[in-house]
Amino acid sequence: MTKIDAKSLAGMIDHTNLKPYATEDDFRKLCSEAREYGFAMVAINESPVAFCKSLLRDTPVHVGAAISFPLGQTDIKSKVSETEAAIEAGADEIDYVLNIGKLKEGNDDYIREEMQNIVSVCRKHHVICKVIFENCYLTKDEIRRAAKIAREVRPDFIKTSTGFGSGGALAEDVRLMKETVGEEVKVKAAGGIRTLQQAEAMIEAGAERIGTSSGIAILRELAAAKSGVES
Repeated sequence: MTKIDAKSLAGMIDHTNLKPYATEDDFRKLCSEAREYGFAMVAINESPVAFCKSLLRDTPVHVGAAISFPLGQTDIKSKVSETEAAIEAGADEIDYVLNIGKLKEGNDDYIREEMQNIVSVCRKHHVICKVIFENCYLTKDEIRRAAKIAREVRPDFIKTSTGFGSGGALAEDVRLMKETVGEEVKVKAAGGIRTLQQAEAMIEAGAERIGTSSGIAILRELAAAKSGVES
């Protein structure tokens, strides 16, 4: 694919550090890199949101908070409360993990109610909302069902994975998600995306955001590919 330019690709990347042992120095580095490379967002857990917001306040880089991460096994009230706290701390974007067990039980009403509640809070505060499916634990039918609910409720994005499950993003899942939601909702691919080839495959399948901790390596790989083509 390599037709994409570095600025456009960087603007699709959520620069990620969700490690449980990340320190303030790690977040300083993450935010500095995001500013330097022009990434769309820093993807972090809820606790360091205010700190990262202070570092990125006068930049176009968004601060994104992961909610009920990585298991999704908190109730709706808790997820809403965590979402509100993250937004109050300065989050521009929310990535929440849906209740995987409820989806697998076939309890679509619960998934819909959960999504409606969190999307409503995000809409009220003009914050971008992404719903993490964790596809490695889902059948194709379950992915399709969750995507149909999203098409109805309309979060800004649906997302493949946390990166902490037993598997990450697959281009075939991105394609299925995009085909199901159509133009109503965007798709974010995340989990195990470490190379330019993988990022390009996700974009070709329909992803408009890429969550990765390897964004700099991917951009360097793109620069090397462009340099090879030009020479």
